[in-house]
Amino acid sequence: MKLLNRTPASTQVKSLYKNLPANIVCFSHLRWDFVFQRPQHLLTRFAQSFRIFFIEEPIFDAVAQDYYTHLNRDGNVQVLIPRLVPGGTPAEVTARLKSMFDYFMENKDLADYAFWYYTPMALEFTRKHLPDLVVYDCMDELSAFKFAPEELKTLEKELLKKADIVFTGGQSLYEAKKNQHANMHAFPSSIDKAHFESARALKKSPAGKVNACQPKLGFYGVIDERFDIELIQGIADSKPDWEIILIGPVVKIDPAMLPKNTNIKYLGSKTYQELPALIAGWDIALIPFLLNESTRFISPTKTPEYLAAGIPVISTPIKDVVNPYGKNKLVSIGATPGDFIEAAEHILADRGRDKWLSKVDAFLAQNSWDKTCSNMLRLITETIENRSLTSIAQ
Repeated sequence: MKLLNRTPASTQVKSLYKNLPANIVCFSHLRWDFVFQRPQHLLTRFAQSFRIFFIEEPIFDAVAQDYYTHLNRDGNVQVLIPRLVPGGTPAEVTARLKSMFDYFMENKDLADYAFWYYTPMALEFTRKHLPDLVVYDCMDELSAFKFAPEELKTLEKELLKKADIVFTGGQSLYEAKKNQHANMHAFPSSIDKAHFESARALKKSPAGKVNACQPKLGFYGVIDERFDIELIQGIADSKPDWEIILIGPVVKIDPAMLPKNTNIKYLGSKTYQELPALIAGWDIALIPFLLNESTRFISPTKTPEYLAAGIPVISTPIKDVVNPYGKNKLVSIGATPGDFIEAAEHILADRGRDKWLSKVDAFLAQNSWDKTCSNMLRLITETIENRSLTSIAQ
């Protein structure tokens, strides 16, 4: 069964970037259908020119035998979910994943594919293969996250030795790791500007003006161990006439821990396509993250997305939000409920935001996922060319 046929990259991309593999096999700790974020933004764009195979972490729900679930997404993206029979030691599970992946790859054109890693854990079942290119897109410091496997740091060191090129999801993460690889590049969060700018027009519509007398403060994203529950509780307690809207799944924490104030609305998970309409009625967007090891290097994608929507933002002092957004006075920074309330009152009292919005638009003008993809492909091409020149010289 030939699962991976050679599908040449588009003529346009091939003319700009030489010697690129036609297939990208991606290994991710995130599920494609969970929250639309960095991997989906990048790979849906790459899928216009390459064939993408997105392999998720396993789900232990198979009955008789292990298998892959195959899902087609966004045209040229095939999502593979390993479904395993429950049970077995970690070593046995790894061996089963390796057997499944080896079978998947057995008819692959070994001269024409790249491995693209989001999780170093995938090395445990992929290390025997010899891709044309190894990319590590280090979007977060995964070892600092709750329930992170102990072996993650060791496997990342191995991956950094194997990788031809490394990208980081933010500037602070780059600064922390730049001495660990000679070909590392920072690519902070980008935006689909047109998608979120649509919220500006929606805000002016009658639907966007409902309950305009009640200030609305909102957040969307994953609500997990990084979320500052006490901060939200403090704002809600102090301002019962303010509505706080929280959008996103609750994971890795007990939902019972979340504040139950009547002025806090939990809307659950929403699709990426729904977001502009949902946030159009907000007066202020929040980035209420704790300052801890799991947030030390994050670069929240929602920061430029909120701004593209034309919504003022208040954030805790996350390093990659403070610089550049706080530094350029595009985002207000606070640490306590009092700080957030003071900043919010200032924003709510400001009737003329045209100057601020002009600064936002000027700052975001060169920020896009399209540009990020283009720059990544340029650097990948240079990496392949430099490797070829080194090989010839030897």
